[in-house]
Amino acid sequence: MRRTKIVATVGPACDSEVMLRTLIEAGVNVFRLNFSHGSADHHQAVGERIRKVAAELGTSVATLADLQGPKIRIARFKSGEITLNKGDAFVLDAAMDEAAGDQHAVGLAYKELPNDCQAGDTLLLNDGLIELAVEKVEGPAVHCRVLLGGVLSDKKGVNRKGGGLTAKALTDKDRDDIITAAAMEVDYLALSFPRDETDVHEARELYRKAGGTGGVVAKIERAEAVAEDETLDNIILASDGVMVARGDLAVEIGDAELVGVQKHIIRRARQLNRFVITATQMMESMISNPQPTRAEVSDVANAVLDGTDAVMLSAETATGRFPVGTVQAMNRIILGAERSHQMRDQWRREDHLPERIDESIAVAAMYLANRLAGVKAIIAMTETGSTPIMMSRIRSGLPILAFTPHAACQRRLTVYRGIQTVNFDSATVPPVEVNRQVVDELLQQGIVTAGDKVILTKGDFVNVNGGTNTLKVVEVGGVIL
Repeated sequence: MRRTKIVATVGPACDSEVMLRTLIEAGVNVFRLNFSHGSADHHQAVGERIRKVAAELGTSVATLADLQGPKIRIARFKSGEITLNKGDAFVLDAAMDEAAGDQHAVGLAYKELPNDCQAGDTLLLNDGLIELAVEKVEGPAVHCRVLLGGVLSDKKGVNRKGGGLTAKALTDKDRDDIITAAAMEVDYLALSFPRDETDVHEARELYRKAGGTGGVVAKIERAEAVAEDETLDNIILASDGVMVARGDLAVEIGDAELVGVQKHIIRRARQLNRFVITATQMMESMISNPQPTRAEVSDVANAVLDGTDAVMLSAETATGRFPVGTVQAMNRIILGAERSHQMRDQWRREDHLPERIDESIAVAAMYLANRLAGVKAIIAMTETGSTPIMMSRIRSGLPILAFTPHAACQRRLTVYRGIQTVNFDSATVPPVEVNRQVVDELLQQGIVTAGDKVILTKGDFVNVNGGTNTLKVVEVGGVIL
């Protein structure tokens, strides 16, 4: 049973009903809808398709709406792409016509750039493939010298090395898209380029006002977000989960810093009871090749070993030639990494002792799971998913089975590492039969066999949020009360 989840981006290569079905069968747990492309009607139709196919397959699959965020980009060239060579003078001009770019200058979609940089800064274009040294700023014009040249075409992104661009996380388009996402009843809303926790709070407030009930995911892709531990922790705590968006983040902080920062984000997210998705270029070569590189295999496996909840595919599934093969390869790599020896947590966090009863139950269950011989599974009877979520923050090789009657809760839990969901309404079962029935369900699925031990948690009262207060260890095949 694979523990780490797979997020796949929907695009022209895979948005048909047949392809969505095949991808789910291949192992996709969450579909990302990229709001940088496509209309609201298109996203609505794809979202409905995903729900329909998942229901037909009898499984839970979440949807994640990814907001575009600010367009920190250059404008367009009048005669197509240009080539910049080292030492060339080049001007980024906010006052220039947006379609008049040439070999010497180009306009800006991001008009605030002249106010955000100064002489001595380094600007990075096209995901860092081109580097410009700022020599001076005169009014709306940023005069640069090319440090690292290359081909430059329309609407490529602009980053300032070390961060510091003041663009707000939410644009007018994002505000409209939040309304669309809420109407679609997506399970998660991803916020691009948050600077601090206030951006996350603003997005959540707008989302709730629009009627959205899903979780909010903060994409960590600005240098400011990781410059101070307090800032990162506050962003994580303001969110339901975070995404390590390695493209823009690597450009702003540098490739050499990325790996250590990625590991730190994963560790802090788990410690603060939030999920974490590792994204960007995980299987990039499979956009056009049927097999991943050894480096990509190691990249995915290391993220799994670090404890990420999910790994994400972008263009690999959205526009690539082998979307199904890519998911199958990622599934295979994850399983291989999870078969290797992994340390189990023993909950030695003196800086965070459980404060709630349900949290204490979750911690105790995982302590037993990692210490008691013969335990093969953990069952969490849940209304909101909070108890299995807390369990999933503590490493264990055992499956956590979340039994809940709520479809939305089942979908929300699909992104969390180690959690599998089961549709079960305890209110329809006599209280004395509940424990036996849920264990029988695991027996029928082949997860446990006679003689295995199962840890079971639940609350004394059904349909009560946060009411988990009971922990039992039962033996499969024995008397279960």
